[in-house]
Amino acid sequence: MSAALPLGANPWIWHSPVTYEALGDVLPLLSTWGFDCVEIPMENERDWEPAAVSKLLEASGLAPAAVVAVMPPDRNLVRTDPQTVAVTQDYLRRCVDAAHALSAPTVAGPIYTAVGRTWRMDRRERAAAYAELRENLAPVVDHARAAGVRIAVEPLNRYETSLLNTVRQTLDALAGLPEDTIGLALDTYHQNIEERSLPDAVRRAAGRIVHVQVCANDRGTPGADSLDWPGFLAALTTSGYRGPLCIESFTAHNDAIAIAASVWRPLADTQDAIATEGLAFLRRTLATIPAPR
Repeated sequence: MSAALPLGANPWIWHSPVTYEALGDVLPLLSTWGFDCVEIPMENERDWEPAAVSKLLEASGLAPAAVVAVMPPDRNLVRTDPQTVAVTQDYLRRCVDAAHALSAPTVAGPIYTAVGRTWRMDRRERAAAYAELRENLAPVVDHARAAGVRIAVEPLNRYETSLLNTVRQTLDALAGLPEDTIGLALDTYHQNIEERSLPDAVRRAAGRIVHVQVCANDRGTPGADSLDWPGFLAALTTSGYRGPLCIESFTAHNDAIAIAASVWRPLADTQDAIATEGLAFLRRTLATIPAPR
């Protein structure tokens, strides 16, 4: 018997911001292609309404894999002023509320500081930043626990943050927060840069993995690359992870998201190919992974 995990995609492959209209365009395609689920980014709170998106999901037959939180320059939980912390906490609580309304199990993302914000820290300063993060995340975690939603904190690569790059750092930063409510979101793009071994990183995070995003080492189609996919997927299933694998990539044809994600060229012949060829590769590779005993 082979391993089986739900497979999803992120509308950022085609659109940003992800609005109700964009979801109306993408969800039927994902359903037709055979995806099981979809991530729903919430860049701006007025981009879509949960009640309307729930109807789109129901019509498509897709499950909501996660609401993805987005951290632009004005959203920060560390090394910032109290007003910014409060505004960021309010935004994250609204992400939780949206996930609850959609029956999505998770809010995932780099929910600690703005993407692209970096600064140097010695050991003492890093420990203080992690303590500050725990303090400012705690009310959001309490809100998520009451809503029955889990938080998945995503470490990013060194060019996008200096705070959380590795699984070990993220586990250290979350120490003491309730493990049943908050854990890690793993992304193969970032872990390929920051971890010496993708399977070892998964094993280190075992029991704390809440959500997983996948793409090639160049942020393109899974499988069209040099990553150790059999090792990564085998480690995931052995770790006990049973959640979705969601393809996250970005279009080079939208100025805002291309600049944010440093996507300076098309990453496949078409954006559709990232999804369809990635889906086929993941299904084919998962079929070779023995189911855990």
